[in-house]
Amino acid sequence: MNVAVMSRSEQKKQQILLAAKELFCGQGFANTSMDEVAKLAGVSKQTVYSHYGCKDDLFVASIESKCLINGVNQEMLSDPAIPEDNLTKFAQHFADVVVSSEAITVFKACVAQADTHPEISHLFYSAGPENMLRILTDYLKSVALIGRYQFDNPQHCAVRFCLMIFGEMRMKLELGLDVADLIDDRTEYINGSVNMFLNAYRVRSGS
Repeated sequence: MNVAVMSRSEQKKQQILLAAKELFCGQGFANTSMDEVAKLAGVSKQTVYSHYGCKDDLFVASIESKCLINGVNQEMLSDPAIPEDNLTKFAQHFADVVVSSEAITVFKACVAQADTHPEISHLFYSAGPENMLRILTDYLKSVALIGRYQFDNPQHCAVRFCLMIFGEMRMKLELGLDVADLIDDRTEYINGSVNMFLNAYRVRSGS
């Protein structure tokens, strides 16, 4: 069995990414410098810049990495013939991402600095929400071609789906409220949302 071994360069890149995520989540984008990232990663500042051209690129990479670690990517939505299974898996992983402490921390940091550093919000939205919506929109278009479901405006449908998955838990976490009472029903809520969504866009016989 072949075991993939990261090269020294790949290892350093991973160290940089982990350090960046820790600092961005812990102290925000504006308060994080490339010098700090290099120090925490145990590499030179030049090495950081050789892998990520600027702090903006590093921030985007850290957000995208969070999604990939949780399995939220195009591979998950690769088969339009089984949207029931694919959307359920997507929803479960997406739900884990949006309620994670890292996602909440970065979101709050973006909101807190929106007036003085609006570019941070743009970067976050592009790397996170916008990317997820693009992936989901493209998948819904593929599903519609089979004919079992009809999405008149796939972009709008993708937005509705994601907001359903956000649910009450995400709203309470943004406000710093306790969510212990929602944990046991979380899976049931997610699966129910997927079923409701698909039922709403199912093509009825004779219609």
